[in-house]
Amino acid sequence: MKTPASPARRPRDGTLKTALVDAGVALLRKRGPDGLSLRKCAAQAGVSHAAPAYHFKNLAGLSTAIAARGYSVFCQTMTARLEQADASAMDRLNAICHGYLDFASTQPELFLFIFSGQTFNKEDDEFERHSSNAYTILREACAPFVPSGAEPEEVEILVWSVVHGYAHLTMTRKADSPRFRDSWPKLDLLLEHLDRALETGRGNDR
Repeated sequence: MKTPASPARRPRDGTLKTALVDAGVALLRKRGPDGLSLRKCAAQAGVSHAAPAYHFKNLAGLSTAIAARGYSVFCQTMTARLEQADASAMDRLNAICHGYLDFASTQPELFLFIFSGQTFNKEDDEFERHSSNAYTILREACAPFVPSGAEPEEVEILVWSVVHGYAHLTMTRKADSPRFRDSWPKLDLLLEHLDRALETGRGNDR
């Protein structure tokens, strides 16, 4: 008589958690955020329906892990552009803005998900690390343009608003509107206007 096989042990090297996040991202792309669930994530990953709960406890935990992945990719796309930029402050600012647009255009589901307004677990180490790093990249690129006596957030939110708004409008195909089809500006043109505005601020500071 054969001895009953022992249940397969969960990997403890992080590979199962990574596979589950991969499955969650795949579900997000196929079904949108409303299609996420721990059970569907388990089925997508080909594991026991209890496996996601072991790692994430609930759907909010899974969503936070997916958002952490999104911020990690977001940082990578901005950093990739930075590595190709010249040393000048404006070139570096342009680089992160183009990296921002790269992320929105190549990872639209993750882009919309991390900026969806839903509540993620800010005490999660990976989420906190990657989301904080994304803002640090923005802050460091904006720092040379902050006039003396001004709060850094004034410039940071200005730049963030311009590039995020442009990315979102492009994603929602506003450029296809008959009103803009022949005149939709390239991001570089908007950044030239932004450069002049920031230069004015620096000039007033002299």
